[in-house]
Amino acid sequence: MSEPRKPDRRPWPGLLLSFWVVCAAITAGPFSGTAAIRYAGRAPSVSSVQQITATPGPLSPRAFLPIILRPSEPVLVGAGDIADCNRTQDESTAQLLDGIAGTVVTMGDNAYPNGTLTEFNDCYAPTWGRHKARTRPSPGNHDYHAAGVAGYYTYFGAAASPLDTNCTSNCKGYYSYTLGDWHIIALNSEIPHGAGSEQEQWLRADLAANPSLCTLAYWHRPRFSSGPHGNDTGVQPFWQALYDHGADVVLNGHDHTYERFAPQSPTGQAEPSRGIR
Repeated sequence: MSEPRKPDRRPWPGLLLSFWVVCAAITAGPFSGTAAIRYAGRAPSVSSVQQITATPGPLSPRAFLPIILRPSEPVLVGAGDIADCNRTQDESTAQLLDGIAGTVVTMGDNAYPNGTLTEFNDCYAPTWGRHKARTRPSPGNHDYHAAGVAGYYTYFGAAASPLDTNCTSNCKGYYSYTLGDWHIIALNSEIPHGAGSEQEQWLRADLAANPSLCTLAYWHRPRFSSGPHGNDTGVQPFWQALYDHGADVVLNGHDHTYERFAPQSPTGQAEPSRGIR
């Protein structure tokens, strides 16, 4: 089994995660020098990064090596379970966003408690809404409390479901885009997503059409979690498709904790050389 870090039960909503998204081709065999990392983890600022030189040694095709990070490299920053008019943490994390450039992602439950348009306008818009123009959202179960999910799809507009034209309710809500050398996929865990579903077939086709060296996917409900909601086996088809196509990183919301895993398979087996983080 993989070895998760102990959950950091920080206040919610809006546990902010910031990732460098640097990617470069690395082949198997001996290596020395400096190379790009496939997944750099959480970073407070790009200015604090220094160049590190790797020593010669065997290297797998999915190895992780350090690189100097330049301000021009893309940054992905985001959270799930975000805005609530009865809390102040969303303003605190929005203030962090004010100082972080890059693409903002949301991992569902964007506006509490019911994802109505009023809640988006009154609770989300004054905080994270300041960065709406650079946000690539995904929905959560609380967003689906509103009839037709109209609050979420109306507020975010075309960004929420680019595969649907002028859709403002009951939209697909899944899509993909390119960020630097990364292929990024936003999925929707609140609509059918089992093996053979329309969304799962789209995901496999999208992965086949975009054989990027580095792939990251995000959605709301986690396949693996030590939090109160626990593991959600229902999203295993997402993991299986991503694993089959060599994806690297998955980000989720739903449980109001911070937790991360070592590379693992869709069934939770440790796989340092092939697994998904």
